[in-house]
Amino acid sequence: MKSLSYYWLLTLTLMMGVITAPSLAGDSDPLFINMTTDDPHRANMAITFGKNQLKRGHPLTIFLNDKGVFVGDVSQTARFAEHQKLLTELVAQGATVIMCPMCMKHYEIKEENLLSGLKVGNPELTGTALFKENTKTLTW
Repeated sequence: MKSLSYYWLLTLTLMMGVITAPSLAGDSDPLFINMTTDDPHRANMAITFGKNQLKRGHPLTIFLNDKGVFVGDVSQTARFAEHQKLLTELVAQGATVIMCPMCMKHYEIKEENLLSGLKVGNPELTGTALFKENTKTLTW
């Protein structure tokens, strides 16, 4: 027969699990999309997914990094015209699109070549978006 303290400990453990269980996504949880791709199809998936969630009331941040920075470069408009149009619309609707400065330097993308409305990231800007309470993240 188990002791009373064993059952007390089991009950307490189960209760703590319920109390500290992660919450499910809320109707207005922020979404942070980490987009590393310059593949047109994958980039379209990421941006369109974000657009649909913004319409549903989720604050949206798209972080363009690694080869994803090419999508925000106006010298790449011939390849990414559709994507750049969507990004421009999203920014106008309140989304934030952040370019990775380290990636821009690596791929020699100048700040003056950024699509209008895009921001060059820094630890505070990017970190604030990424670590905002209840933020959900996805990567393409």
